[in-house]
Amino acid sequence: MQPLSVVDDELVPKVGMTFRTLEDAGKFYRNYAKAAGFSTRVRCTNRKGNEIKNQLITCSREGKWKSKISPTEKTNPTAGLNCPARIYIHTLKDVGAWIISKVVLDHSHPCCPSKVEMLKQHRELSMSIRRTIENNDEAVHRWCIWHIMKKIPSKLNGYKAHADIEQQMSHVVWNSHSKESFDRNWIDFLVNFGLADNKWLSERESDAADFHMVIPCATKSSIETQFQDAYTQAKFREVQAQFRGKANCITRLKNSALGYSVYEVGEQVSSSILDKFVVTYDSVAAEVKCQCLLFESRGILCRHALSVLSFEQVSQVSPRYILERWSKKVKRRHTHIKSSHDEPLMEPRSKRFDQLVFRSQNICEFASESEELTAILHRAYDNVMAEMEAVKAKRKGTSSLSHEDANLESVNELQSPPRIRTRGRPKNRLGSKLEK
Repeated sequence: MQPLSVVDDELVPKVGMTFRTLEDAGKFYRNYAKAAGFSTRVRCTNRKGNEIKNQLITCSREGKWKSKISPTEKTNPTAGLNCPARIYIHTLKDVGAWIISKVVLDHSHPCCPSKVEMLKQHRELSMSIRRTIENNDEAVHRWCIWHIMKKIPSKLNGYKAHADIEQQMSHVVWNSHSKESFDRNWIDFLVNFGLADNKWLSERESDAADFHMVIPCATKSSIETQFQDAYTQAKFREVQAQFRGKANCITRLKNSALGYSVYEVGEQVSSSILDKFVVTYDSVAAEVKCQCLLFESRGILCRHALSVLSFEQVSQVSPRYILERWSKKVKRRHTHIKSSHDEPLMEPRSKRFDQLVFRSQNICEFASESEELTAILHRAYDNVMAEMEAVKAKRKGTSSLSHEDANLESVNELQSPPRIRTRGRPKNRLGSKLEK
Protein backbone atom coordinates (compact mmCIF):
# COMPACT_ATOMS: atom_id res chain seq x y z
CA MET A 1 0.00 0.00 0.00
CA GLN A 2 1.15 3.52 -0.77
CA PRO A 3 1.63 5.88 2.20
CA LEU A 4 -0.94 8.65 2.49
CA SER A 5 0.06 12.08 1.20
CA VAL A 6 0.42 14.80 3.83
CA VAL A 7 -2.99 16.52 3.96
CA ASP A 8 -4.43 19.01 6.42
CA ASP A 9 -6.20 16.97 9.13
CA GLU A 10 -9.38 19.02 8.72
CA LEU A 11 -9.74 17.74 5.15
CA VAL A 12 -9.25 14.05 5.98
CA PRO A 13 -12.52 12.04 6.15
CA LYS A 14 -13.17 10.23 9.43
CA VAL A 15 -15.80 7.75 10.63
CA GLY A 16 -18.62 9.60 12.38
CA MET A 17 -18.44 12.83 10.35
CA THR A 18 -21.95 14.09 9.54
CA PHE A 19 -23.23 16.29 6.73
CA ARG A 20 -26.50 18.02 5.98
CA THR A 21 -26.81 16.53 2.48
CA LEU A 22 -25.33 13.71 0.44
CA GLU A 23 -23.96 16.34 -1.98
CA ASP A 24 -22.06 17.99 0.89
CA ALA A 25 -20.47 14.67 1.84
CA GLY A 26 -19.46 13.97 -1.76
CA LYS A 27 -18.00 17.46 -2.15
CA PHE A 28 -15.99 17.04 1.08
CA TYR A 29 -14.45 13.80 -0.24
CA ARG A 30 -13.65 15.38 -3.62
CA ASN A 31 -11.87 18.28 -1.88
CA TYR A 32 -9.87 15.77 0.14
CA ALA A 33 -9.03 13.84 -3.05
CA LYS A 34 -7.79 17.02 -4.70
CA ALA A 35 -5.53 17.80 -1.75
CA ALA A 36 -4.24 14.20 -1.61
CA GLY A 37 -3.66 13.86 -5.37
CA PHE A 38 -6.31 11.46 -6.70
CA SER A 39 -9.80 11.54 -8.21
CA THR A 40 -13.03 9.84 -7.12
CA ARG A 41 -16.12 8.21 -8.55
CA VAL A 42 -19.46 7.03 -7.17
CA ARG A 43 -19.17 3.23 -7.10
CA CYS A 44 -22.75 2.39 -6.16
CA THR A 45 -25.89 3.99 -4.74
CA ASN A 46 -28.57 2.00 -2.92
CA ARG A 47 -32.15 3.26 -2.92
CA LYS A 48 -35.44 2.40 -1.24
CA GLY A 49 -38.10 3.59 -3.61
CA ASN A 50 -37.11 7.10 -4.67
CA GLU A 51 -34.96 7.75 -1.58
CA ILE A 52 -31.20 7.15 -1.45
CA LYS A 53 -30.21 5.07 1.57
CA ASN A 54 -26.42 4.88 1.19
CA GLN A 55 -23.60 5.50 -1.24
CA LEU A 56 -20.09 4.17 -1.82
CA ILE A 57 -17.50 6.62 -3.21
CA THR A 58 -14.13 5.19 -4.21
CA CYS A 59 -10.84 6.19 -5.76
CA SER A 60 -11.19 6.27 -9.56
CA ARG A 61 -8.50 3.54 -9.76
CA GLU A 62 -10.76 1.09 -7.89
CA GLY A 63 -11.48 -2.23 -9.63
CA LYS A 64 -9.58 -4.34 -12.15
CA TRP A 65 -9.96 -2.97 -15.65
CA LYS A 66 -7.91 -1.45 -18.44
CA SER A 67 -8.77 1.07 -21.13
CA LYS A 68 -9.45 -0.54 -24.53
CA ILE A 69 -7.68 2.35 -26.24
CA SER A 70 -3.95 1.75 -26.51
CA PRO A 71 -1.65 4.13 -24.55
CA THR A 72 -0.07 5.26 -27.84
CA GLU A 73 -3.44 6.50 -29.10
CA LYS A 74 -4.89 7.88 -25.87
CA THR A 75 -3.44 11.09 -24.47
CA ASN A 76 -4.37 10.26 -20.87
CA PRO A 77 -4.35 6.44 -20.49
CA THR A 78 -6.04 5.06 -17.37
CA ALA A 79 -6.34 1.65 -15.75
CA GLY A 80 -7.97 0.19 -12.67
CA LEU A 81 -5.46 -0.86 -10.02
CA ASN A 82 -7.86 -2.40 -7.52
CA CYS A 83 -7.34 0.60 -5.23
CA PRO A 84 -9.09 0.12 -1.85
CA ALA A 85 -9.44 3.85 -0.95
CA ARG A 86 -13.10 4.70 -0.31
CA ILE A 87 -15.74 6.13 1.98
CA TYR A 88 -19.16 4.72 2.77
CA ILE A 89 -21.98 7.16 3.52
CA HIS A 90 -25.48 6.38 4.77
CA THR A 91 -28.47 8.40 5.87
CA LEU A 92 -29.50 9.11 9.43
CA LYS A 93 -33.24 9.15 8.84
CA ASP A 94 -34.20 10.27 12.34
CA VAL A 95 -32.11 13.47 12.17
CA GLY A 96 -32.19 14.10 8.43
CA ALA A 97 -28.41 13.99 7.99
CA TRP A 98 -25.70 11.83 6.38
CA ILE A 99 -22.83 10.09 8.19
CA ILE A 100 -19.52 8.53 7.11
CA SER A 101 -19.60 4.98 8.49
CA LYS A 102 -16.46 3.55 6.83
CA VAL A 103 -13.19 5.08 5.63
CA VAL A 104 -10.19 3.55 3.83
CA LEU A 105 -7.37 6.05 3.22
CA ASP A 106 -4.63 3.81 1.76
CA HIS A 107 -4.10 3.56 -2.02
CA SER A 108 -2.56 0.85 -4.21
CA HIS A 109 -0.84 3.47 -6.38
CA PRO A 110 1.15 6.70 -5.88
CA CYS A 111 -0.82 9.93 -5.38
CA CYS A 112 0.71 13.18 -6.60
CA PRO A 113 -0.91 16.41 -5.32
CA SER A 114 1.38 18.52 -7.54
CA LYS A 115 -0.10 16.93 -10.67
CA VAL A 116 -3.72 16.81 -9.53
CA GLU A 117 -4.78 19.47 -12.07
CA MET A 118 -4.07 16.92 -14.81
CA LEU A 119 -6.88 14.70 -13.50
CA LYS A 120 -10.12 15.31 -15.35
CA GLN A 121 -12.20 15.71 -12.16
CA HIS A 122 -10.02 18.54 -10.84
CA ARG A 123 -9.28 20.32 -14.10
CA GLU A 124 -9.98 24.05 -13.93
CA LEU A 125 -10.73 26.48 -16.73
CA SER A 126 -7.71 28.45 -17.81
CA MET A 127 -7.77 32.24 -17.42
CA SER A 128 -8.22 32.60 -21.18
CA ILE A 129 -11.26 30.30 -21.28
CA ARG A 130 -12.84 32.01 -18.26
CA ARG A 131 -12.45 35.44 -19.84
CA THR A 132 -13.80 34.15 -23.17
CA ILE A 133 -16.92 32.85 -21.45
CA GLU A 134 -17.37 36.07 -19.45
CA ASN A 135 -17.04 38.24 -22.55
CA ASN A 136 -19.28 36.08 -24.73
CA ASP A 137 -22.39 35.77 -22.59
CA GLU A 138 -24.57 36.68 -25.54
CA ALA A 139 -22.98 33.91 -27.62
CA VAL A 140 -23.48 31.43 -24.76
CA HIS A 141 -27.16 32.29 -24.58
CA ARG A 142 -27.60 32.06 -28.35
CA TRP A 143 -25.93 28.64 -28.17
CA CYS A 144 -28.44 27.49 -25.51
CA ILE A 145 -31.36 28.78 -27.58
CA TRP A 146 -29.94 26.91 -30.60
CA HIS A 147 -30.00 23.66 -28.62
CA ILE A 148 -33.61 24.29 -27.60
CA MET A 149 -34.60 24.86 -31.22
CA LYS A 150 -32.72 21.71 -32.26
CA LYS A 151 -34.93 19.60 -29.96
CA ILE A 152 -38.19 20.81 -31.54
CA PRO A 153 -38.53 17.91 -34.04
CA SER A 154 -38.19 15.24 -31.33
CA LYS A 155 -40.42 17.07 -28.82
CA LEU A 156 -43.23 18.09 -31.19
CA ASN A 157 -43.11 15.35 -33.82
CA GLY A 158 -46.39 13.89 -32.52
CA TYR A 159 -48.37 16.90 -33.74
CA LYS A 160 -49.81 16.75 -37.26
CA ALA A 161 -48.72 20.31 -38.05
CA HIS A 162 -45.26 19.90 -36.49
CA ALA A 163 -43.53 21.43 -39.55
CA ASP A 164 -45.65 24.59 -39.31
CA ILE A 165 -45.18 24.65 -35.51
CA GLU A 166 -41.39 24.48 -35.87
CA GLN A 167 -41.34 27.25 -38.48
CA GLN A 168 -43.58 29.59 -36.44
CA MET A 169 -41.74 28.93 -33.15
CA SER A 170 -38.42 29.69 -34.84
CA HIS A 171 -39.87 32.95 -36.16
CA VAL A 172 -41.10 33.99 -32.68
CA VAL A 173 -37.82 33.18 -30.90
CA TRP A 174 -35.42 34.78 -33.38
CA ASN A 175 -37.46 37.68 -34.76
CA SER A 176 -39.04 39.17 -31.64
CA HIS A 177 -37.07 42.36 -30.98
CA SER A 178 -38.07 42.94 -27.34
CA LYS A 179 -39.40 41.00 -24.37
CA GLU A 180 -42.82 42.62 -24.83
CA SER A 181 -43.06 41.59 -28.48
CA PHE A 182 -41.84 38.09 -27.61
CA ASP A 183 -44.50 37.66 -24.89
CA ARG A 184 -47.20 38.83 -27.29
CA ASN A 185 -46.02 36.64 -30.18
CA TRP A 186 -45.51 33.61 -27.92
CA ILE A 187 -49.08 33.72 -26.60
CA ASP A 188 -50.44 34.02 -30.16
CA PHE A 189 -48.25 31.05 -31.18
CA LEU A 190 -49.53 28.82 -28.35
CA VAL A 191 -53.19 29.75 -28.99
CA ASN A 192 -53.02 29.32 -32.77
CA PHE A 193 -51.61 25.79 -32.52
CA GLY A 194 -53.42 24.72 -29.31
CA LEU A 195 -50.15 24.25 -27.40
CA ALA A 196 -51.00 26.06 -24.17
CA ASP A 197 -50.90 22.79 -22.21
CA ASN A 198 -47.59 21.56 -23.64
CA LYS A 199 -45.26 21.17 -20.61
CA TRP A 200 -42.00 21.23 -22.57
CA LEU A 201 -42.88 24.49 -24.34
CA SER A 202 -43.89 26.09 -21.03
CA GLU A 203 -40.47 25.26 -19.54
CA ARG A 204 -38.67 26.63 -22.62
CA GLU A 205 -40.61 29.91 -22.63
CA SER A 206 -38.56 31.44 -19.81
CA ASP A 207 -35.29 30.51 -21.56
CA ALA A 208 -36.33 32.19 -24.80
CA ALA A 209 -37.88 35.19 -23.04
CA ASP A 210 -34.63 35.89 -21.19
CA PHE A 211 -32.89 36.17 -24.57
CA HIS A 212 -35.01 39.26 -25.33
CA MET A 213 -34.95 40.70 -21.81
CA VAL A 214 -33.69 44.23 -21.16
CA ILE A 215 -32.26 44.72 -17.67
CA PRO A 216 -33.98 47.75 -16.09
CA CYS A 217 -31.86 50.59 -14.75
CA ALA A 218 -31.22 50.62 -11.01
CA THR A 219 -31.15 54.45 -10.84
CA LYS A 220 -32.57 57.41 -12.77
CA SER A 221 -29.13 58.37 -14.06
CA SER A 222 -28.98 59.14 -17.77
CA ILE A 223 -25.41 57.78 -17.75
CA GLU A 224 -26.71 54.39 -16.59
CA THR A 225 -29.21 54.48 -19.46
CA GLN A 226 -26.30 55.18 -21.80
CA PHE A 227 -24.55 51.99 -20.65
CA GLN A 228 -27.83 50.03 -20.76
CA ASP A 229 -28.23 50.88 -24.45
CA ALA A 230 -24.60 50.08 -25.29
CA TYR A 231 -23.46 47.05 -23.27
CA THR A 232 -24.26 43.35 -23.22
CA GLN A 233 -26.38 42.14 -20.31
CA ALA A 234 -23.50 40.58 -18.38
CA LYS A 235 -21.31 43.68 -18.61
CA PHE A 236 -24.21 46.00 -17.83
CA ARG A 237 -24.81 44.06 -14.59
CA GLU A 238 -21.21 44.83 -13.58
CA VAL A 239 -21.73 48.51 -14.39
CA GLN A 240 -24.98 48.54 -12.39
CA ALA A 241 -23.14 47.34 -9.30
CA GLN A 242 -21.10 50.55 -9.42
CA PHE A 243 -24.21 52.72 -9.79
CA ARG A 244 -25.73 51.03 -6.74
CA GLY A 245 -22.47 51.60 -4.85
CA LYS A 246 -22.85 55.38 -5.34
CA ALA A 247 -25.36 55.34 -2.46
CA ASN A 248 -22.48 54.70 -0.04
CA CYS A 249 -20.33 57.56 -1.37
CA ILE A 250 -19.99 61.12 -0.07
CA THR A 251 -18.44 63.60 -2.54
CA ARG A 252 -16.53 66.72 -1.44
CA LEU A 253 -14.80 69.28 -3.70
CA LYS A 254 -11.21 69.96 -2.58
CA ASN A 255 -10.16 72.59 -5.17
CA SER A 256 -10.96 73.70 -8.71
CA ALA A 257 -9.27 75.87 -11.34
CA LEU A 258 -9.78 76.38 -15.09
CA GLY A 259 -12.21 73.49 -15.41
CA TYR A 260 -9.95 71.04 -13.55
CA SER A 261 -11.39 69.85 -10.23
CA VAL A 262 -10.07 67.63 -7.46
CA TYR A 263 -12.58 65.73 -5.29
CA GLU A 264 -12.38 63.56 -2.22
CA VAL A 265 -14.92 60.74 -2.26
CA GLY A 266 -15.58 58.93 0.99
CA GLU A 267 -17.05 55.43 0.74
CA GLN A 268 -18.80 53.92 3.75
CA VAL A 269 -17.59 50.31 3.48
CA SER A 270 -18.88 49.41 6.96
CA SER A 271 -20.47 51.08 9.97
CA SER A 272 -17.06 52.08 11.29
CA ILE A 273 -14.86 52.32 8.16
CA LEU A 274 -14.83 55.19 5.66
CA ASP A 275 -12.40 54.75 2.76
CA LYS A 276 -11.30 57.93 0.94
CA PHE A 277 -10.42 58.24 -2.76
CA VAL A 278 -9.06 61.17 -4.78
CA VAL A 279 -10.97 61.74 -8.03
CA THR A 280 -10.07 64.35 -10.65
CA TYR A 281 -12.39 65.74 -13.33
CA ASP A 282 -11.36 67.73 -16.40
CA SER A 283 -14.50 69.39 -17.79
CA VAL A 284 -12.70 70.56 -20.94
CA ALA A 285 -11.45 67.08 -21.91
CA ALA A 286 -14.52 65.38 -20.33
CA GLU A 287 -12.11 63.10 -18.48
CA VAL A 288 -12.53 61.60 -15.01
CA LYS A 289 -9.87 59.64 -13.11
CA CYS A 290 -10.07 57.84 -9.77
CA GLN A 291 -7.35 56.74 -7.41
CA CYS A 292 -8.84 53.21 -7.26
CA LEU A 293 -7.97 52.68 -10.98
CA LEU A 294 -10.99 50.44 -11.61
CA PHE A 295 -11.44 51.73 -15.15
CA GLU A 296 -7.76 51.23 -15.95
CA SER A 297 -7.80 47.64 -14.65
CA ARG A 298 -11.29 46.42 -15.60
CA GLY A 299 -12.64 48.97 -18.07
CA ILE A 300 -15.57 49.98 -15.83
CA LEU A 301 -16.16 53.43 -14.33
CA CYS A 302 -16.07 53.11 -10.54
CA ARG A 303 -18.73 54.37 -8.12
CA HIS A 304 -16.37 57.14 -6.96
CA ALA A 305 -16.00 58.52 -10.50
CA LEU A 306 -19.75 58.18 -11.08
CA SER A 307 -20.40 60.16 -7.88
CA VAL A 308 -18.21 62.98 -9.15
CA LEU A 309 -19.93 62.95 -12.55
CA SER A 310 -23.28 63.25 -10.76
CA PHE A 311 -21.91 66.12 -8.66
CA GLU A 312 -20.78 67.84 -11.88
CA GLN A 313 -24.24 67.19 -13.40
CA VAL A 314 -22.76 65.32 -16.37
CA SER A 315 -25.56 63.63 -18.37
CA GLN A 316 -23.46 61.62 -20.84
CA VAL A 317 -19.97 60.16 -20.51
CA SER A 318 -17.32 60.46 -23.21
CA PRO A 319 -17.26 57.58 -25.76
CA ARG A 320 -13.82 56.66 -24.42
CA TYR A 321 -15.56 55.13 -21.38
CA ILE A 322 -17.81 52.85 -23.47
CA LEU A 323 -15.55 50.08 -24.72
CA GLU A 324 -16.42 48.48 -28.04
CA ARG A 325 -15.48 44.97 -26.98
CA TRP A 326 -18.48 44.87 -24.61
CA SER A 327 -20.96 46.51 -26.96
CA LYS A 328 -23.99 44.40 -27.85
CA LYS A 329 -23.96 46.02 -31.28
CA VAL A 330 -20.42 45.03 -32.20
CA LYS A 331 -20.08 42.41 -34.91
CA ARG A 332 -17.97 39.62 -33.42
CA ARG A 333 -15.83 37.84 -36.00
CA HIS A 334 -15.58 34.57 -34.15
CA THR A 335 -17.42 32.72 -31.41
CA HIS A 336 -15.32 30.24 -29.45
CA ILE A 337 -18.25 28.14 -28.28
CA LYS A 338 -18.42 25.29 -30.74
CA SER A 339 -20.68 22.35 -31.36
CA SER A 340 -20.53 19.57 -33.90
CA HIS A 341 -22.60 21.48 -36.46
CA ASP A 342 -19.85 24.11 -36.74
CA GLU A 343 -17.22 21.80 -38.24
CA PRO A 344 -18.42 21.74 -41.88
CA LEU A 345 -18.64 25.53 -41.82
CA MET A 346 -15.12 26.16 -40.53
CA GLU A 347 -13.36 28.42 -43.00
CA PRO A 348 -9.55 28.77 -43.28
CA ARG A 349 -9.52 32.17 -41.54
CA SER A 350 -11.51 30.83 -38.60
CA LYS A 351 -9.19 27.84 -38.28
CA ARG A 352 -6.12 30.09 -38.31
CA PHE A 353 -7.73 32.29 -35.67
CA ASP A 354 -8.39 29.30 -33.39
CA GLN A 355 -4.81 28.06 -33.81
CA LEU A 356 -3.44 31.49 -32.84
CA VAL A 357 -5.71 31.70 -29.79
CA PHE A 358 -4.65 28.23 -28.69
CA ARG A 359 -0.94 29.06 -28.94
CA SER A 360 -1.30 32.44 -27.23
CA GLN A 361 -3.11 31.17 -24.12
CA ASN A 362 -0.01 29.93 -22.30
CA ILE A 363 2.10 33.00 -23.07
CA CYS A 364 -0.68 35.36 -21.95
CA GLU A 365 -1.18 33.51 -18.67
CA PHE A 366 2.59 33.51 -18.08
CA ALA A 367 2.92 37.25 -18.85
CA SER A 368 0.01 38.21 -16.58
CA GLU A 369 1.97 37.09 -13.50
CA SER A 370 3.71 40.47 -13.22
CA GLU A 371 3.74 44.01 -14.63
CA GLU A 372 7.28 43.50 -15.97
CA LEU A 373 6.35 40.40 -17.97
CA THR A 374 3.17 42.09 -19.21
CA ALA A 375 5.17 45.10 -20.44
CA ILE A 376 7.57 42.78 -22.33
CA LEU A 377 4.65 41.10 -24.08
CA HIS A 378 3.05 44.45 -24.91
CA ARG A 379 6.28 45.62 -26.58
CA ALA A 380 6.48 42.38 -28.53
CA TYR A 381 2.86 42.80 -29.64
CA ASP A 382 3.55 46.36 -30.79
CA ASN A 383 6.56 45.26 -32.86
CA VAL A 384 4.71 42.33 -34.40
CA MET A 385 1.67 44.49 -35.18
CA ALA A 386 3.84 47.09 -36.93
CA GLU A 387 5.54 44.36 -38.99
CA MET A 388 2.21 42.77 -39.99
CA GLU A 389 0.70 46.14 -40.96
CA ALA A 390 3.74 46.83 -43.16
CA VAL A 391 3.36 43.46 -44.89
CA LYS A 392 -0.37 44.02 -45.36
CA ALA A 393 0.16 47.51 -46.80
CA LYS A 394 2.86 46.25 -49.19
CA ARG A 395 0.66 43.40 -50.39
CA LYS A 396 -2.29 45.70 -50.91
CA GLY A 397 -0.21 48.11 -52.97
CA THR A 398 1.26 45.45 -55.28
CA SER A 399 -1.43 42.81 -55.69
CA SER A 400 -4.85 44.44 -55.32
CA LEU A 401 -6.78 47.15 -57.13
CA SER A 402 -7.63 50.35 -55.32
CA HIS A 403 -11.23 51.59 -55.29
CA GLU A 404 -10.32 54.30 -57.80
CA ASP A 405 -8.72 51.82 -60.23
CA ALA A 406 -11.52 49.30 -60.04
CA ASN A 407 -13.70 51.02 -62.66
CA LEU A 408 -16.24 49.40 -64.93
CA GLU A 409 -13.77 49.17 -67.82
CA SER A 410 -11.30 47.10 -65.83
CA VAL A 411 -14.07 44.84 -64.58
CA ASN A 412 -15.23 44.17 -68.15
CA GLU A 413 -11.73 43.01 -69.06
CA LEU A 414 -12.10 39.99 -66.78
CA GLN A 415 -12.42 36.88 -68.96
CA SER A 416 -14.46 33.74 -68.41
CA PRO A 417 -12.43 30.61 -67.64
CA PRO A 418 -11.29 28.76 -70.81
CA ARG A 419 -13.71 26.08 -72.05
CA ILE A 420 -12.14 22.63 -72.21
CA ARG A 421 -13.51 20.27 -74.88
CA THR A 422 -14.24 16.81 -73.49
CA ARG A 423 -14.17 13.51 -75.34
CA GLY A 424 -17.33 11.94 -76.70
CA ARG A 425 -20.79 13.33 -77.20
CA PRO A 426 -21.95 15.98 -74.69
CA LYS A 427 -24.48 14.71 -72.16
CA ASN A 428 -26.87 17.59 -72.98
CA ARG A 429 -27.00 20.23 -75.66
CA LEU A 430 -28.49 23.00 -73.54
CA GLY A 431 -25.24 24.97 -73.35
CA SER A 432 -24.74 24.96 -77.16
CA LYS A 433 -28.30 26.11 -77.78
CA LEU A 434 -27.91 29.04 -75.40
CA GLU A 435 -24.71 30.13 -77.11
CA LYS A 436 -26.36 30.37 -80.55
